[in-house]
Amino acid sequence: QVQLVESGGGLVQPGGSLRLSCVASGSIRSINGMGWYRQAPGKERELVASISSGGGSTNYAELVKGRFTISRDNAGNSVYLQMNSLKPEDTAVYYCKGTRVVTGSGIWYLEVWGQGTQVTVSS
Repeated sequence: QVQLVESGGGLVQPGGSLRLSCVASGSIRSINGMGWYRQAPGKERELVASISSGGGSTNYAELVKGRFTISRDNAGNSVYLQMNSLKPEDTAVYYCKGTRVVTGSGIWYLEVWGQGTQVTVSS
């Protein structure tokens, strides 16, 4: 069974920083693109940042450009989100997603989502 497990969320003051991690568990052969999404109360889930399979291409929502940085490890099974200059409007549950996930036994999934980690920006 494939799972994506996020960590690193918490409470931070405005202007502070957090680093989110998302690690794939289980036998993984490959994960294509990975990304971070967020969902604030009463709002739809939105893309925050995405990264290609090799890490060479990244994409950011306009609201986080210049403040957030997405990266992934060399093995390609983990993705990170460095969040700087956090604002109260960044408060949300943050989810990671992997696309075209192929397990060691050859089973593939179009999408796999993590369970989410809460980020609260407040003084």
